[in-house]
Amino acid sequence: MVEHFPTEGEEPAVTLDAFLDQSNATAVRLEPDDDARALIPHLDRLALIEIAFPKYRDGRGYSSARILREAGYTGELRAQGDVLVDQIAFMKRCGFDSFAPEGSLNPEAVERALSTYDQYYQKAADAAVPVWKLRHG
Repeated sequence: MVEHFPTEGEEPAVTLDAFLDQSNATAVRLEPDDDARALIPHLDRLALIEIAFPKYRDGRGYSSARILREAGYTGELRAQGDVLVDQIAFMKRCGFDSFAPEGSLNPEAVERALSTYDQYYQKAADAAVPVWKLRHG
């Protein structure tokens, strides 16, 4: 999925503090200074975690995404805010599977960004096998 467009009936994401104070929300929004680890005991009941990127140069959301995926979160993980096409491939590797950018993204540019590299050197939150492991088992 390249861009997310809200659908009718979609539950709005609540803040982390609001989520921790209630028991019925299934969507939460993390701000850059929120600790994603606070959600780990609740991952099984969350359908959506939206991570805010107020500025493209703020990389804390990448860490939050990876923490959540490595903890076993399998629901929708959405990057929202100042998301640039140059970041999409890296965000996917960290575990994001949907995007809600402030500005529109060119779908062809996104596809090029996602298909430029098919092998990676580092292990990440996605299922890609690092090239060194392919070479040396």
